[in-house]
Amino acid sequence: MPRPGQQEQKGYAKPQHTRNTLRRLFAYMLVHKALWVVVFITVGISAAASVASSYVIKPALNNYIIPFVGKQHVDLGGFIKMLAFTFAMFAAGSLASWVNARLTLHIATDVLYKLRVDVFAKLETLPIKYYDAHPHGEIMSRFTNDIDTLRDMLSQSMPQLLSSLITVASIFVMMIVLNPVLAVVVVASIALIMLLAVKIGKLSAASFREQQKNLGTVNGYIEELIEGQRVVKVFNYEDEAIAKFAEINNDLRAAGTRANTYASILMPLLGNLSHVQYALVAMLGSLFVIRGLLDIGTIAAFLQYTRNFSRPITMMSQQFNGVLNALAGAERIFAIIDEEAEIDEGTIRLVNAYEAADRSAQSNKRLVQSYAATGEWAWKNPAEVNLIKLRGEVVFDNVTFGYVSEKTVLHNICIHAKPAQKIALVGSTGSGKTTIINLLTRFYDVDEGTITYDGIRLDSIKKDDLRRSLGMVLQETHLFSGTIRDNIRYGNLEASAVQIEDAARLANADSFIKQLEDGYDTVISGNGGILSQGQRQLLAIARAAVANPPVLVLDEATSSIDTRTEALIQKGMDSLMQGRTVFVIAHRLSTVRNADEIIVLEKGTIIERGTHDELLAQKGRYCQLYTGNAVM
Repeated sequence: MPRPGQQEQKGYAKPQHTRNTLRRLFAYMLVHKALWVVVFITVGISAAASVASSYVIKPALNNYIIPFVGKQHVDLGGFIKMLAFTFAMFAAGSLASWVNARLTLHIATDVLYKLRVDVFAKLETLPIKYYDAHPHGEIMSRFTNDIDTLRDMLSQSMPQLLSSLITVASIFVMMIVLNPVLAVVVVASIALIMLLAVKIGKLSAASFREQQKNLGTVNGYIEELIEGQRVVKVFNYEDEAIAKFAEINNDLRAAGTRANTYASILMPLLGNLSHVQYALVAMLGSLFVIRGLLDIGTIAAFLQYTRNFSRPITMMSQQFNGVLNALAGAERIFAIIDEEAEIDEGTIRLVNAYEAADRSAQSNKRLVQSYAATGEWAWKNPAEVNLIKLRGEVVFDNVTFGYVSEKTVLHNICIHAKPAQKIALVGSTGSGKTTIINLLTRFYDVDEGTITYDGIRLDSIKKDDLRRSLGMVLQETHLFSGTIRDNIRYGNLEASAVQIEDAARLANADSFIKQLEDGYDTVISGNGGILSQGQRQLLAIARAAVANPPVLVLDEATSSIDTRTEALIQKGMDSLMQGRTVFVIAHRLSTVRNADEIIVLEKGTIIERGTHDELLAQKGRYCQLYTGNAVM
């Protein structure tokens, strides 16, 4: 099935948007217009030096070498001047080539830097559903394989193509000057070579595109298996993993073999044809010399031009494959940049507020926006003067939703979470508990019905502000490379050291943190590999605590913590939840006994609701789950 927003690709028979891709690449490159002018000049100097040095063969033979062999008088001073001039041309050409290489390298690295920035920035704007639909390894391949092919094209292929084009044009002019008839012979043979190059190039392009696709698949599979090595080993899945990898790696091998076969065919084919061309020109030139139509110096210079003419043609054909491969990668890069960013039509903002005296109204106080942290929050509608106090009241009104149109996940969900209430969501796996949270955070938007937050439609609130009002502790903890202090501060970038440590104590993480060699400054990496799963979960709870959110979401927050540790942090969790609206997803039902309302879900439908005691009295699904007579 094609991924959302993408057309199904079969066989990669031909480039999809080559012209558009080139246009967009040029837009990045033309930022350095002045440097490109210098590049063109240096390429011209290098090509001119190469062409002029070949022409020197004619006067050297006719005016100095042949007369010297025939024991005629030779102007030795003129010969030395010609040699000095030739050396100067070579020196100028070498210097121009060095400057050209340095400038193109600078331009290439800058273009790639900006492409990486743009791709990464775009990734940060994409909705969660994009990551749900795309393997992470495939996304990573944009930054590695595809960027690498572009680096080769910008720093090597394009400069060589430019140099080869100028060299070919200059040599062709000199050929016409030396002998138009032989020039026509060379052009005719080159036309045949180019036709073959184009034909093979088309086949090569399709194969390189397929190779890039399979390379992304391999990278994605490798990353997935590395991350899941514990599961692989626990369930003895090694042989199956190796077999699956062999299968997809074989697809990559086959595509790579086809791509490189066409690429490797092109070079010897063109090389042999250039030898045939050289021999043909040599024979015709010899006949012209025998008949007195050409002198030896002219035919010698022309033969040198013939070899030099074929070499850049061959080089261009070689680089052509690299360019096609790079364009295939560039299309994949621009495909990410062109992905539709997460849409946010909300206008209502979350602001700091405080109560001030209101002389114009009967009430003594009114909410006023503050530009400093006050601990009080309010919703600000640009179209209205008065602020709406953030109370944490959340209402789901007949919400229906499906991740895909063919399958509805939630059916007419109605939930009313009053301020400071604790709402528990329980049910079997796949019953829709996490989906409700995904809708509350607007990772996805509802299909039918409405969700309101303090009486405001959820889609009227800016997503960043909505999410800033929510604190989340997820079942799958993710820690970032850096210090433990930085990982806790992730919940509130402005948190002080005291606030961080208070949050850690609240989550009962302070004790194990202080036992580490560097305490809060201990550097962790690999998603906190040096920490136990329970310790990582405690850090996630501390991260939510330091955010001090009005609404808290706990998605099986204590799932990785043993019973003893859970008992130790329960008081801290109660303090954290005090005065906040809390949504709890729990499989361990002992953690939701004190919830104000427990909602039981089954296949996306609410089948029971009430307090713990009320649901036990009903002796329904919740009672079965709680007593262990049903499977979660």
